[in-house]
Amino acid sequence: MTGQSALDWRGEVPVSTRFDDPYFSLDNGFAETRHVFLDGNGLPERFRDGFHIAELGFGTGMNLLAALLLWRQAGKPGPLTFTTFEAYPLSGPEMIRAQAAFPDVAEVTAELAPFWHADAHRIDLPDLRFEMIVGDARQTLPLWQNKADAWFLDGFSPAKNPELWDPSLMRAVADHTNPGGTAATYTAAGHVRRSLAEAGFTVVRARGYGRKRHMTQARMG
Repeated sequence: MTGQSALDWRGEVPVSTRFDDPYFSLDNGFAETRHVFLDGNGLPERFRDGFHIAELGFGTGMNLLAALLLWRQAGKPGPLTFTTFEAYPLSGPEMIRAQAAFPDVAEVTAELAPFWHADAHRIDLPDLRFEMIVGDARQTLPLWQNKADAWFLDGFSPAKNPELWDPSLMRAVADHTNPGGTAATYTAAGHVRRSLAEAGFTVVRARGYGRKRHMTQARMG
């Protein structure tokens, strides 16, 4: 099943009514993104020309904003490639309202806002090649023709959105990861770690962000 998002707001934090889960940390969503997905994938140290990030669960786009800001700060040549798989994309106004909560990336937010207003699924800038693949990732990811250097596994809670943590989907993630590539996620659920390990990743439980004691990091090969 795919379609438009269904959400409510807790202040300026969007909450999915479909999955009864907030789109980002109620404490400090941007800091969590940096800890889990950027630090968790060894970025910016691993950045290189042609680096490709892939993501399960685009949500508000905060991970893209944070990654692009870090890429620019690192001063790497050429564009960062960022591919995201999303079943229920937010509308342009919802994206822009949610992103207003992240002053750290205000400049990038303003630059990309016209694309969200246009419901764009592709963005080409001198330093960014972005694509959103809309649909059920269990169907779309196996058909994808590329491989990523880093994965952001950012679906809703495994207890509430188990489809995005299915063992077959974790195998598809592994199949679309370059040798030496990595994956990171905020959850340390045992079945997620086992699925990643069975798919071929070396998996470690790492320190989580804020009230989450642990998170998961994984490396291929």
